[in-house]
Amino acid sequence: MTAKNLLVELFVEELPPKALKKLGEVFAQTLTASLKNAGLAASTAAVTAYASPRRLAAHVTEVAAVAADKPVVQKLMPVAVGLDAAGNATPALLKKLAALGADASCVPNLRRENDGKADVLFYESLAKGATLAEGLQKALEAALAALPIPKVMSYQLQDGWSSVNFVRPAHGLVALHGSDVVPLAILGLNSGRETHGHRFEATVDPVVFANADEYASKLASDGAVIASFAERRAEIARQLAAAAAQAGGKPIDDEALLDEVTALVERPNVLVGQFEEEFLAVPQECLILTMKANQKYFPLLDAAGKLTNKFLVVSNISPADASAVIGGNERVVRPRLADAKFFFDQDRKKSLESRVAGLAKVVYHNKLGTQGERMQRVAAIARAIGQQLGGETLALQAEQAAVLAKADLLTDMVGEFPELQGIMGRYYALHDGLAADIADAIEDHYKPRFAGDSLPRNQVGTIVALADKLETLVGMFGIGQIPTGDRDPFALRRHALGTIRMLAEGNLDLPLDSLLNVAGQAFAAVDGFKTAETTLADFIYDRLAGSLREQGYTAQEVDAVVSQRPQRLGDIPKRLAAVRAFSALPEAAALAAANKRVGNILKKVEDSVDAWVDAALLKEAAEVALHAALVEVVPQADAAFDTGDYAESLQALAALRAPVDAFFDGVMVNADDPALRSNRLGLLAKLHAAMNKVADISKLSA
Repeated sequence: MTAKNLLVELFVEELPPKALKKLGEVFAQTLTASLKNAGLAASTAAVTAYASPRRLAAHVTEVAAVAADKPVVQKLMPVAVGLDAAGNATPALLKKLAALGADASCVPNLRRENDGKADVLFYESLAKGATLAEGLQKALEAALAALPIPKVMSYQLQDGWSSVNFVRPAHGLVALHGSDVVPLAILGLNSGRETHGHRFEATVDPVVFANADEYASKLASDGAVIASFAERRAEIARQLAAAAAQAGGKPIDDEALLDEVTALVERPNVLVGQFEEEFLAVPQECLILTMKANQKYFPLLDAAGKLTNKFLVVSNISPADASAVIGGNERVVRPRLADAKFFFDQDRKKSLESRVAGLAKVVYHNKLGTQGERMQRVAAIARAIGQQLGGETLALQAEQAAVLAKADLLTDMVGEFPELQGIMGRYYALHDGLAADIADAIEDHYKPRFAGDSLPRNQVGTIVALADKLETLVGMFGIGQIPTGDRDPFALRRHALGTIRMLAEGNLDLPLDSLLNVAGQAFAAVDGFKTAETTLADFIYDRLAGSLREQGYTAQEVDAVVSQRPQRLGDIPKRLAAVRAFSALPEAAALAAANKRVGNILKKVEDSVDAWVDAALLKEAAEVALHAALVEVVPQADAAFDTGDYAESLQALAALRAPVDAFFDGVMVNADDPALRSNRLGLLAKLHAAMNKVADISKLSA
């Protein structure tokens, strides 16, 4: 039978906008995968997902009315159990065959095969292919069950007795195979060929489809609905750009907002509104946030990126005269902006410093105390880091910024918009007359907030941001709140990656273990706190290794460097570059293998081995030559290492290949004489130390 295209649509009440895109994708993909598994859709079948505020739909090509029959082989039982001595079927075999719809007549045709233990009987049959009605019913049920719905609602059906559970009440079901309706029933609905278009602008109601392929075009022409999420999104983006250009600005770039607005309208119409210029005295972050979060508007920026008093509205209707729609939106946004202005004016009546005492009344964590206590710990850590990086002046600046960094949590503006914490602190600090470095640090101490975010813009901000993240990491690890699997409620992985970025990209002269120790000392007064510096260091190095692999370094290169746990993270890029250059040397593979062998030998020694050699005990020519090579090469490698020239330090080791090969060819390390054995182990320990100063090159061994 010739395959036809299939269309399935579930018509519902308004779906959750932030979830719509994903709902549409999962619905279409799950439905199609189920049809393919049932043999009803070809492996080359293409699916088009549709999702609008009131519908989920999928168009699938190459769908058959009936799936092809499938050969089925079923294992029955051992021959010795199924057949008697005369070769006749036993009652057990007859019972098994009857359960499969067969009888004794098929016994001669049973296949015999040895399964490795005994000869076994197999029954071969042809399974009837599923009809589209059967397969699509199961596919639709699977698609609805797979939808990522965090919370369903229960609603009553029209019969007044039955109720069903779904994300939103469903009111229609379309199922067309070509031009034929596929009989389905789900959520109290029976399938047909009718749906409903736009609530207000559909030219025909209901919209009736003659066949599956006219779904999108018919819904657009008769229903005034752009069914495709992607097409609707692209149309909104086009209209936003055109309206912004006409208004002399550019819309704010926000992909998440664009997705959400796409999920709110079925027929987008972008309009330009404006508000009074007096509101522009309020920090633009506040105005932008309230327009985006509360009203789903796109604020308009000028060429310099500064907020204008105009905004774009994505309307779901297209009246001949849009003035009423524009005026309504302007009236709605005005109180929001007035609230923001009121909060800003009120907040500035109190200085940030005067709010600090109030942090003692805000609980941070039941085991770690209040935000006030946390602020004191962050300030102590920041002061210590500042002292190390720049002396007393920098330490005092970092301490001051750390003390004020959380004060804006007690402002009205941040209480209304938590996303503005730090940002408002900067504005209020400048209003209080504080230095720009301090104000910038208050905003920047949350950075980097996500992958790819910018780092703090000055040294004071970097110090406070480090102190803040270290306090969180050390504190949470100290009370046993360690991330497991995909659970990370305190975003400790993000804090670790932020710490790594600041130390590495800032090339800060701050040893990691020293930092963790300084942060740990700040918790001395916390009851029940147990330092977990080693566990935390492991966690940070694991995050570092993962980050480096994502940047394109090979697993071997990363393991070679990170396994040495370098304390100064700013050196890591140079170490990696040195390892990569060393790997290209012809001597690299042999030296990596030798280093691995040396490491294995030293691991087997019960007592620790000192890297010390008594030249008088060197007997064999090969060990004398290796010792002489080490005496010559190690100072060169160490000198390059001390100047930070890690590539030269590793390349100096290339001269050791020949004497190392000769040593292993001609010298017995585990000699019977204890003095000789100890001396040779000391020689290997000295070699091992020299070869692993920049990186553990044994990790480069295949």
